[in-house]
Amino acid sequence: MLGAWRTYLFASMQRTVLGLSFFHCFEIFMGAMQLFFIAVVGALTMGQLVWAQDRIYRCGDIYTNVIAKDAVNCKLITGANVTIVQPSPPKTTPQPSVSKGSSQPGLQVSPSDQRTKDADARIILEAELKKAEALYGALSKEFNAGEPEKLGPEHKNHQKYLDRIAELKASLARVDADRVAIRRELSRFALQ
Repeated sequence: MLGAWRTYLFASMQRTVLGLSFFHCFEIFMGAMQLFFIAVVGALTMGQLVWAQDRIYRCGDIYTNVIAKDAVNCKLITGANVTIVQPSPPKTTPQPSVSKGSSQPGLQVSPSDQRTKDADARIILEAELKKAEALYGALSKEFNAGEPEKLGPEHKNHQKYLDRIAELKASLARVDADRVAIRRELSRFALQ
């Protein structure tokens, strides 16, 4: 009995109205309802936006929608929406306190603190110089006075070999410039 009822219900839903099934008609109806709902909400929203702009008057540097009875030189502004942004109060930052050993310019540092900072900087620069020297040695060995050994695909493609030589030459120049700069910084500590 239940199976027959299900078959009847399904068959009735498959009937067509103007060549469309019940399900297809329902989808069309729901789509139209969604469009109607969107249109109504849009119209209400736009109406509120239009109602929000009353007459705006400019009285000197002040904009208002209500004119005081004793106001003079107030002009009606037409044809434009006016948005007034209230200025935010300036942010106050706390003044930094002067402390010993501060690295801010113009502040005094005790001689012992300065010697400690200089010693630390010198140690860091010497470590950087060692790294730069090691890198320069490795690149020089690979560069082999402008005749590096050819790697795998460079045997067949000479342009790749030339590109690698150019990259090695540029790397050597960069590392050499780094070495010179580090030595210059180290010489500043030797003079003090």
